[in-house]
Formats: sequence, structure tokens, C-alpha cells
Amino acid sequence: MPRVAILIGSISDEATITPCADVLKDLEIPYVFTVSSAHRTPERTEALVEELEARGVEVFICAAGMAAHLAGAVAARTTKPVIGIPVSNPALGGMDALLSTVQMPPGFPVATVALDKAGARNAAWLAAQILGIADPVLRQRLADARETFKTDIQKAGDELMRRHKARC
Repeated sequence: MPRVAILIGSISDEATITPCADVLKDLEIPYVFTVSSAHRTPERTEALVEELEARGVEVFICAAGMAAHLAGAVAARTTKPVIGIPVSNPALGGMDALLSTVQMPPGFPVATVALDKAGARNAAWLAAQILGIADPVLRQRLADARETFKTDIQKAGDELMRRHKARC
């Protein structure tokens, strides 16, 4: 049973948003990953939200570019948390998607993360933190991951100092 749904507005966004799925997979969080457009397939979007909620989805992650209405369309149809990932495009560099995702009317919030792959990763981490509120096993996985981040930085710092020590 999926706990998180990842919806992308266009199949062309798949490679950009795949890091989100990778993080969820690493954290052992079941998810579903599909495509639906707020504009081209509004009926599909509405049906997916209803179906996925019935299947147990607790958090929706929505990625879209340009007008980027997917996260808002989903937020209008659920009271579950919605996380928006703005996807950049050559014309406006993603500013259009960012503003479309972050500007929601009161009562229909969308937690908005950074653009593109960095945002995709952070959307998964944020979904994990939301789910971790009621899941001590997941909370421990998050704590372990943060410990690994610290260790990795320390190792990288030590290695960098070692390589450059002779130059000091």
C-alpha cells in the first residue's frame, strides 16, 4: 500500500523527479509514481486523488512546470499534505512554476520546495518527516540518514585536508 503519491505534470519531468522516488525507496517508504496534468487531464487528476486516498496515500508530492497548477489542483481535492516541486523551463528559468506553486489561497496550502532535482529530494525528505510524526521506525531511519550525512561530510573534509596538507 503506497504511503506517498508522486504526480508529475508531464512525462518529460520523470528524470528530474526520479531522485524523489530514490529517496523514498532508500527510506523504505512505499510510493506510487504517475503522470497527470492539471490542465490536460483534470478528470484523471481528480480520480487519482480519490483513488490514491482510498489506497492509503498520506502525502501527495506534485511536480509541474510553467503554470504549475498540479499541486494546487491536488490540494483542492484533499486535506492530506501536498508538497509542490516547481520544475524549471528555459523560457523563465522556473520562476513561473515557483510562483504558481507557492502562491496558494488560504486553506489550501502547498508546501513548496526548491526547483528540480534538489526539490525532488527535499520533497521526499519532507514527506518522510511528515510520516515520521506517527512512525517511530521511520523517525529512526531519518535520524540514521542524518548521522550518515554528518559522517560523510567529516570524511570528505578530512580527505580534502589530507590532499591539500602538503600545499600549506
